[in-house]
Amino acid sequence: MKKIVLIACCFTVYSSFGQLQGGSITGNMETNVQYLNTDTLIGAFAPDQKVVMNAYMNVNYSVNKFRAGMRLESYLPAIAGYPAFYSGTGIPYRYFQYASDEITVTVGNFYDQFGSGLIFRSYEERALGLDNAMEGASIRFMPKKGIELKGFIGRQRVNFVDGNLFKSDGTVRGLDGSIHLNDLIPGFAESDFKISIGGSLVSRYQAVANDTLILPKNVGSYGARIDMRYKRFYLNAEYVHKDNDPNALNNYIYNPGHGAIFNLGYSQKGLGIILTGKSLDNMAFRSDRSILGNQAFINYLPATSNNHTYNLPGTLYPYATNLKGEVAYQLDVLYKLAKGTALGGKYGTDLHLNVSVATDYNKDYETPDWKKNRISYVARPFDGTDSLYNFDFNIHLKRKLNDRFKLGLNYYHFIYNNDINEVTKLAKHYIKSDIGVIDLQYKINKKHSIRAEFQALFTKKDRGNWTTILIEYTISPKWFFTVMDQYNYGHPDENLQIHYLLGSFGYIHENSRFMFMYGKQREGILCVGGVCRPVPATNGLTFTFTQSF
Repeated sequence: MKKIVLIACCFTVYSSFGQLQGGSITGNMETNVQYLNTDTLIGAFAPDQKVVMNAYMNVNYSVNKFRAGMRLESYLPAIAGYPAFYSGTGIPYRYFQYASDEITVTVGNFYDQFGSGLIFRSYEERALGLDNAMEGASIRFMPKKGIELKGFIGRQRVNFVDGNLFKSDGTVRGLDGSIHLNDLIPGFAESDFKISIGGSLVSRYQAVANDTLILPKNVGSYGARIDMRYKRFYLNAEYVHKDNDPNALNNYIYNPGHGAIFNLGYSQKGLGIILTGKSLDNMAFRSDRSILGNQAFINYLPATSNNHTYNLPGTLYPYATNLKGEVAYQLDVLYKLAKGTALGGKYGTDLHLNVSVATDYNKDYETPDWKKNRISYVARPFDGTDSLYNFDFNIHLKRKLNDRFKLGLNYYHFIYNNDINEVTKLAKHYIKSDIGVIDLQYKINKKHSIRAEFQALFTKKDRGNWTTILIEYTISPKWFFTVMDQYNYGHPDENLQIHYLLGSFGYIHENSRFMFMYGKQREGILCVGGVCRPVPATNGLTFTFTQSF
């Protein structure tokens, strides 16, 4: 109660000060409440409280060059599937900032990223229960056009228990610089050839807490990146080296790590091609060497596979990144068949082809001298093997048939190595599956529209075949209604050939959004931006409210 009163007082003070000084207040809030039932048939279990809740509120105040803000979080307790270390009510995020055209200084909590994030990324992904916000100080300096320098020092958020924030044992320090050569070299600004370069240095200090191993207190990583563009072509690449970092994930070996990523692309009207390559070994870098899971990551290991949004391809066998290491490639091709042609039709047709593959990498156990340098193997960038982690082939077609009717056809073929990233106890080795999705949209009139999805997954392993049918009705701009049925008709146990029926409706009023959802949801995997977490089966009512101001 004291915390709630304090928050109300702070909000009042902010409001009064803002009105007096001509400042402004912005923010947003979100509340998710669940009433859960036990359903042993699908493996759903209600907590003792029956009702669980996640709630957030961000408040930002700005005046002239100053900005301040805070975030209230409340988990009473957290909703189903959220990490257990989220509980209670408090203010774990607050900051003060000064920003001008040349310099930005932040004290308190902050998020930031160097380059692609391969060496440092502090961010929040609420859907995953992931928040590795820094607490300390950061500075961004632009001495002249084309040069940007950044630096920070702080500790990371790892737990939020009983309303109290717990930070990592390690302290993280970082420096980053980027130079846009076109802005610096006279006469180069108008050139068709654009180039920028950058470099980063990030280190962690953590006191030794192991009586049996000699552990480094300071672990550094450093990297360089380049971005080049010429007319319709572009290439960006980054390479990062990490010093030896014995930790819980790599079983406390003394190997260094590397991370390399590149994107090669071409684009013109109606055509886009992107080839991505990634090589990782021992690159999981945390502010606490003893932590596992998704906590305390200093850096970000990006996925090189498509982030599927439909129900069956997106939640049954999704693949992100193998934290220990991998060699992966992805090809994306987007092509638009011209309108007015036989293949393109009256309005044109959009085609999207995506192929990705991830494999193990070669480990040379012969070269290292273990007694001399304690390195157990050598791994070289992009030196992959034929040991498959994941293969993903998908192709999509979207076409507007007339003024009211749109059609989408989608096909997926997955080969998923369940031994490497286990998502089910019912299968071993490779799980092969094929998925088809038909997406139909019909505009009844200016305000009313209906959309339907018909999905089918076919596999001979795990829980067998699935279908999903979704019907969505929208009354613009206020109302929407959805019914979805997932049916596991191919389960080898006939008693578990279950319908997962789920219904929802929502209402939008200005900046407010209300949504109610009731029914069964199967267990699965939720992946966002290359990071995944398991989602348990649930049976019950969910209420969601969001508001921005």
